[in-house]
Amino acid sequence: MRKTIILATCVALTGLAIPAYADDDAAITTGAGGAVAGAVVGGPVGAVIGGALGFIAGASLDPPPAEVVTYIEERPAPQRKYVVKEKVVVGTTLPDDVVLEEVPDNDAYAYTVINDRRVIVQRDNHAIVKIIE
Repeated sequence: MRKTIILATCVALTGLAIPAYADDDAAITTGAGGAVAGAVVGGPVGAVIGGALGFIAGASLDPPPAEVVTYIEERPAPQRKYVVKEKVVVGTTLPDDVVLEEVPDNDAYAYTVINDRRVIVQRDNHAIVKIIE
């Protein structure tokens, strides 16, 4: 019981220590995931460290510009589609063997379909930066 209370307190404090802005969806999602993963591996201290590392990783993700999102939404779905068992979230890095569709006039982003949802990724690191519902 004591560990649960300490864990909940650490996770809550981690969330309060990180300012949340409307454009920081990736950082918030990744930071919370880092806190949970850190708590599982390292207990309460792991939650604090995992949350901080998750925030740092999430903060390095650049959201795609509106014209990239519009282009991808208006295109027919690509023929190649992937199905995975894991939950697909912003910040997840796709394997290098996943074939990405190009976005004309923008070398920073590409997209694919995973579990019937289009995902926009950064080309340099294959990290998901936006999921189109």
